[in-house]
Amino acid sequence: MTAANLIPDAELVGVLDVSVAGRRRSRRPTLVISSTILGIWVLCALFGGVIEPYSPSAQLPRLKFAHPGADHLFGTDGFGRDVLSRVIAGAQPVLTIAPLAVLLATVLGTIFGLLTGYFGGVTDSIATKVLQSIAILPPLFPAVLAVALLGRSTTVLVLVLAFSFTPIITWTVRAATLVEREKQFVEAARLRGESVFYILGREILPNITSSIIVESTVRLADAVFSIATLAFVGLGAAPGSPNWGAQVADNRVNLQFAWWTVVFPAVAVASLVISVSLLADVIRERRRS
Repeated sequence: MTAANLIPDAELVGVLDVSVAGRRRSRRPTLVISSTILGIWVLCALFGGVIEPYSPSAQLPRLKFAHPGADHLFGTDGFGRDVLSRVIAGAQPVLTIAPLAVLLATVLGTIFGLLTGYFGGVTDSIATKVLQSIAILPPLFPAVLAVALLGRSTTVLVLVLAFSFTPIITWTVRAATLVEREKQFVEAARLRGESVFYILGREILPNITSSIIVESTVRLADAVFSIATLAFVGLGAAPGSPNWGAQVADNRVNLQFAWWTVVFPAVAVASLVISVSLLADVIRERRRS
């Protein structure tokens, strides 16, 4: 093979390198923007009591429906409550419930997915049918039952959301486990006489962790949206609470003449969902590259 024959291959490698570098550069703004937005809401959730300009529950009837301005950047609602303070306060319940629910769903989904994917057979068949039965339930159905039986609380919401997301994470982990269990290093571990727990925890789990992280990040965005939806329909938060979904529900009748009471909490929900979704996309792309 002459040097001339090698030139096309070298050019191809150069094009591929440029393409990969281009994709990495294109991800940087997305990563920076999404991380910044998420970081802002995390700070609001952690230090809301310090940075809120007014008490979220303080009512000033003489200032009701005040337009956004210097004293109230996001205006006030029908009770004279500062919308900016309520939007900041609304980050705390969302960023408490959503991560806890996704963490619980991830732990359960990982355990179920590893076991069903590794053992297969009857265990896999039964577990799959049970999880499919849960997954076809409308998301609001278990929430209605839980709230009716147990009342509104953070614990109830965490359990309801974890119940909804566990089947999805289980299927992701199961699919990855089915692939990994057929590889040579797993067979070698079996031949060495390693226990099932060793094989699952030391051989398979480290190789599917990236898939679990991506799936969990996607579910986090879903959890944020679900919390807002449940609050909007009156299941996730008590009326009058600073929860973003509850704010939209309480003020939707005022949209035509006091748009700020609805738009700002709605934008808060959208910005958090989009930022988390973009982070999930960046993580997925990095995993592929």
